[in-house]
Amino acid sequence: MSAFVVVEIEITDPVAYEEYKLYTPGSIAAYDGKFVVRGGSTESLEGNWNPQRLVVLEFPTVERAREWWNSPEYAKAKGIRQRAAHTKMLVVEGFEQ
Repeated sequence: MSAFVVVEIEITDPVAYEEYKLYTPGSIAAYDGKFVVRGGSTESLEGNWNPQRLVVLEFPTVERAREWWNSPEYAKAKGIRQRAAHTKMLVVEGFEQ
């Protein structure tokens, strides 16, 4: 069953975050993942949730998403992101009809 990684990001160091964005796509693809949303504009329809940046990734399974997050391919990028932004990230199982 597919899985989605949902990330809310508040960038604190834009220069370093640009470096992060260079490393991330290859690491995601290496674990069969893809971007579904990558920082597009958002509009709050209910409540007061207005993220500065929102990213959604899709992986074939929750296990594959976890493998990516813990992978050596993502380690360098993860370290940059953790220094350059405040992040909330979760993985959620997709819905199968």
